[in-house]
Amino acid sequence: MQSELTETFVLLRDWHAGDREALERLLARDLPFVRAYVVRRMGNLLRAKGEADDYVQEAAIEALRYVPRFVMSDRDQFRALLARITENVLRDNVERLRARKRDVAREKSNVLNLDPPIGSATRPSQAAVRSEERQWVRLAIELLAPEERMLVIWREWDGLSFPVIAGRLGVSEDAARMRFTRSLPKLARTVQQLQRGEMGQLDAQA
Repeated sequence: MQSELTETFVLLRDWHAGDREALERLLARDLPFVRAYVVRRMGNLLRAKGEADDYVQEAAIEALRYVPRFVMSDRDQFRALLARITENVLRDNVERLRARKRDVAREKSNVLNLDPPIGSATRPSQAAVRSEERQWVRLAIELLAPEERMLVIWREWDGLSFPVIAGRLGVSEDAARMRFTRSLPKLARTVQQLQRGEMGQLDAQA
């Protein structure tokens, strides 16, 4: 067990120090886990629109964008993070497909100064880390509850109006506004917890 913990610690530490070989080793080690998760979780809608490997690459790129400059020594903890991000990638793809049916414009407002869409990167190893503070925010968004996460993305990333958000949630505009307002302090607290090295309760799924 100790050797496994050491391997995770060393790979993440060396990757954060700029060692691309460590990154490639990390991907080679854990991409099979991500693929197994995708195959298990992708539903009929996603199967009809794409291949499992497409979602695997997208999830890997997202993980490399989000992971901030701190080192996790536990492989289970790292895989739990991969599982959460992969689940969010699958949810986002389902939401995009449903949004097209609703014919909702998806213009990026970039209010939170997030990076461009994942499709702009062609390989996981090309997802370079550029802003540490941005990483904390992006990762904190991933760790919010599903509805809170979508509220932040819809409002701050996609720039959707509260009437549109309310329609998606099936609630009144005032209710949508209140839910969004309540999500922001949770996002701020999550950022602070991450900066203290607290990942929260995430369970890896093998």
